[in-house]
Amino acid sequence: MLRRSRTERTGEPAALLVVGLGNPGDDYDGTRHNVGADVIAVLADRHGGSLRRSKELALSCEVRIGGQRVALAFPQTFMNESGQSVRKLTHRHGVDDPARIVVVHDELDLPVGSLRVKVGGGMAGHNGLKSVTAHLKTQDYLRIRIGVGRPPGRQSGADYVLRRPGKTEAAELGVIVQEAADAVEAILAEGVDATMGSVNARS
Repeated sequence: MLRRSRTERTGEPAALLVVGLGNPGDDYDGTRHNVGADVIAVLADRHGGSLRRSKELALSCEVRIGGQRVALAFPQTFMNESGQSVRKLTHRHGVDDPARIVVVHDELDLPVGSLRVKVGGGMAGHNGLKSVTAHLKTQDYLRIRIGVGRPPGRQSGADYVLRRPGKTEAAELGVIVQEAADAVEAILAEGVDATMGSVNARS
């Protein structure tokens, strides 16, 4: 169980806290590293939410999905400090169980256009996940992994994810971002195990 803050919320806690990882600012919009943040924008748009800057160091809002309260957030720290925001968000939205936290992120180890849902596990060198794990003191939260593929030639992974993809790849990632949003909705409607079974079998 995650420790609650002294300023924990009153009222109904969120059924799910969904965090899309990325870097803030126009320079990073549309980059491979920000596909997680793109999923948050899609979910907010689908369910009538308006992402606003909050004291939890994030753009965030609460929406109703299938009658359940869901907190959506895009941390406004840089990627390697994402955990600061996520920890504050868990307190704000009354989420003390890591099984109710979904982190959406880019994944170099998956080919472009692939999607995986996972419970816990390692960080695979992802600085955002390292920070979230360090601040939550657990790695048992849910992950939605969006494949961005490996860089070509000798290009570094860091340089690759901070670049915008070409037109064809961008279209492919746009489709998978929508499917990742579908996966969040499926977790709420059908549960994690059923969602993993259906999503992970497809790609």
